[in-house]
Formats: sequence, C-alpha cells, structure tokens
Amino acid sequence: MWLLSTPFRKRGFFYRTWQHGGAAWHKVRVPATECPRIEREFPEEDRRQQRGNFQMEYMCEFMEEGNSVFSRDLVEEALDGSVQPLAVPPFGTWGKKRD
Repeated sequence: MWLLSTPFRKRGFFYRTWQHGGAAWHKVRVPATECPRIEREFPEEDRRQQRGNFQMEYMCEFMEEGNSVFSRDLVEEALDGSVQPLAVPPFGTWGKKRD
C-alpha cells in the first residue's frame, strides 16, 4: 500500500501510520525546500501571502489541532500501557447520575 499525502493534523490513519507504524513502513519525507522540481520562489510566495499552512503543505509537518489544552505529543508521552484501571463500569453507564 502506498500512502501519498502532505501531513495535516496530528490525527487519523496517515498520522498514526507515520508516527507509530514501525519498521513495517518505508517512510520518505521530502519538504519543498529539498525538491528540485519546485522553484524556490513558489513556496516563499505562498508563505508571504499566508495562504494555507506553510509547515504542513511545504515542510511535511503534522500540526496540532489548535484548540486543545494539551498537545498530542504530551498526551502520547503520558500514556502508559502497564497501568490497569481499578474497575471497569458496566457498558452504557458512563456519565449517568447515580443515586
């Protein structure tokens, strides 16, 4: 399977595969500044006119959502698969008032 895209936000299949896909995937990152087919003036003009998001479109960077309290990187670093929940509530009871 080939995945061809520019990064968008830090979510979804493309992001998860790029960040956590492991050695099963061959990853190639080519920012516009390293592509000989893209004239240097083109991305710079786009950056000056502030169209789109330069870092995502031209520099191959996944960006934060912009409305989160904590960054995705911080949350992912805090995850610990060895921690087990004390109890799992019955299905369908999350958020319901208890007497």
